Formats: sequence, structure tokens, C-alpha cells
Amino acid sequence: MNLPEPRRRELIDGLSDNAIAAMPYLFELWAIPDHQIEPEGDWTTWMIIGGRGAGKTRCGAEWVRAQVEGNGPEDEGRARRVALVAGTLDEAREIMVMGESGILACSPADRRPEWIASQRTLRWPNGAEAVCYSGASPDKLRGPQFDCAWSDELAKWEKAEETWDMLQMALRLGARPRQIVTTTPNAKPILQKLAARESVAITTASTFANEANLPESFLREVEENFRDTSAWRTEVMGELLADQPGALWTRAVIDANRVATPPAMELIVVAVDPPATSGANADECGIVAAGRGLDGKAYVLADWSAGGLTPRQWAERAVEAFRAHNADLIVAERNQGGEMVGEIIAMVDKSAPVKGVYASKSKERRAGQISMLYEKGDVRHCRVMPELEDQMRGFGAEGFKGSPDRVDALVWAITELMLSTPAAPPRVRVVRG
Repeated sequence: MNLPEPRRRELIDGLSDNAIAAMPYLFELWAIPDHQIEPEGDWTTWMIIGGRGAGKTRCGAEWVRAQVEGNGPEDEGRARRVALVAGTLDEAREIMVMGESGILACSPADRRPEWIASQRTLRWPNGAEAVCYSGASPDKLRGPQFDCAWSDELAKWEKAEETWDMLQMALRLGARPRQIVTTTPNAKPILQKLAARESVAITTASTFANEANLPESFLREVEENFRDTSAWRTEVMGELLADQPGALWTRAVIDANRVATPPAMELIVVAVDPPATSGANADECGIVAAGRGLDGKAYVLADWSAGGLTPRQWAERAVEAFRAHNADLIVAERNQGGEMVGEIIAMVDKSAPVKGVYASKSKERRAGQISMLYEKGDVRHCRVMPELEDQMRGFGAEGFKGSPDRVDALVWAITELMLSTPAAPPRVRVVRG
């Protein structure tokens, strides 16, 4: 409750014993507003996408309670026939029904449903029922019909598309059947399709949105163990990362080519894609550091790109990256600034070697060559670089909506390392993460 402590105590002191006993079961008092309160609007599906421990299961259980319970224990609610669908029947029972945040744990004694194991069914005192189903058995949903459904961890169902379609066919009771989906995101098409529908309302949350209810030790371990991994954005931050249809790079390919520690390097470059404009509203300046290892593969070391910079500011940032990575060469595209690009960098550091490159081929052709190297496993990422990787996954065979500055810098860096005659002699360095 977002009330000052004195006012909160005054309110509680004025309540009856019955009202105080009921407070733990009034979820609207304790719910996290940003993702656990039912959204407004004419939606049919509410999808909660969140990181581990964000409170998705509790929200799903409480929402089902709100649908089936009436004013009194035996009064009818808005829904009477509920489908509970999880990855397996065991998960439906152990998490959605009997878990610490499941329906039984969230229900007050006078409204707690009875679990009938032989029928995989919860039965409330008012006659409402919820039946458990598995995301691996779509045919089990062919006969029954419902006015409400809760789908948990849709992204991990074995037969997600088929089971989801069968569930939609079964949601045909009552004037307004509705459903909730609680899931950690992944790249499965079903989530991307749902996210694009107008009838789907989405709330999102990271693990840290629920930090008040999580052990400090757990949050610390999550931060330390996952911060620089590919799982951070999905499993912790709860981001739904969708690939553009026909994208030259996919999340699966990028993740498959990710390493924790790069090998010794024989050549390191910093590639710069200068913006056509400058100042506070300038496009991003693409700046990417990469190296060629002694194993002959390219390693993307860091994304230093930034927007809203003056020419001197992006030159200073490029030189900073050059020094930070003990690089051999700065590779700079000359299309936008010609010889001035090298002159601007020289104003910051005359000793920094600069190789000007000119784009004689289209962005799509140049990017296509580099994406093939990724497919072969010849290019690897040494850390999670969210903005760069999002831009890569949005770059299709027909180009990119907007200015792909980070991708351009990446392409120039890998081209110099893998497809060009080096302008600097190799020298072995150990790169520290």
C-alpha cells in the first residue's frame, strides 16, 4: 500500500479482526502496479512476460481466483470452467496448483478449492472447476470448453503452437471468455505472434521488479552469474527479443557464437561509422572493437557506439576505444566525411593509425558477407552487446529501418579482420575480459 506509515497504521487499527485476517488475500493491496494489476482495455489475452522470480505465477493464481470467486464463498464468480495449461501435467500440479505461489497457497480457507488428483481438477465451494492440461498434448483440449484459462510458461511448451490453437478453440463459454499467460520470454514464434495481436495486452517485468519479495542473496547471485551472459536479457530482464523475418542475423546464431573469454589476439581494430549529422540530435556514431585470434576467428570485443556527439566527441570516443583495447588500427568509413574523418581523429591523437574505407557495395551486400561468416562460426561475441545485437537481428536482406550505424561499424571491423589485407602487422596480445 502506497501510504505513509502513520496513515497505514491508522487505517489498520480501525479494521475489524475479520478484515485484518482477510488482508493477506486481497491481492490488489500487495500487487506490483506495473505488471501484476489487470490492464484496462478490451483485451481477450493478458500476457505477463517477466524474468525469473518476477511474480508471474502469483499473479496468474490470483487472477484465476478473481475470476472464479464471488462475493461469498458459495457465490458464483465471472468464470466457472477454467483450463490450467503448463509444459507438463506435473508442472501444472506442482507450480500452478500446489506451488508456493499457486492457487491453493493464495486461497483463504473458506474459499480454498479441493484438489481431486484422479481428475486433475480443482473444485471451488461455489462449484467452479479448473482442470490441468499439458502443453505437450494438444488433443486433450479438443473436447472440453472453458470461459477462462491460465497458460504458464508458454514459451517452453513442447507443442506450443498446436496446444495454443486447441485452447483457443475451447475458450467458447460465456459472453466474454478471457485468459492470462505468464511466461519467461524466448525466441519461440508463438510469443512473437501473440505480442503482435491487438487483442493481447502485455505487461513486462524484470526479476528485480519483485526484489522486495526475493532474498538478497538470490538477487546478488543473479547479478554476478548472469550479467554478461545471453540469458540476462530474457531470463532476468524479461525482454522478448524478436528476430525480423528474413534477418541476416538471428538470436540463435549470435548466442551460438558467444564466448566468455577471447583467445590471444594477433590483430585488433576499432571500426568507426561516422554520423552524417552532429550535435544533440545527431545519429549514432557506430564504434565497434574487434580482433582476430590466433585461431583465425574474429572476436567482437565491445560496442562503443553512441549518439548525439559532435565530430570531436566521436573521434575522442574512437580513440578511447583504440587505447582501451590496445588496438592496431582505426578503420573509418569515408563515405560521409571523406578525408576529414582521418583529420578529425588526428586532432585527438596524431599517433593513432587510421585506415579510410569506402563503401563501393551496398550495405546489404557487405552485411550479407559478414553474416555468412557468423553462420560458419568464424565470428564470435565476447560479451552481451544489447543495442548492437538488436540492430543485427533487425537487419534483413532488404536493409534496416533507420540508420544501422552499429551494424555498419561491425561489418567494417570484421571485413578488415577477415576479408582484407591487413594494414597493420600482427602482434600477439592477451585480451582480458
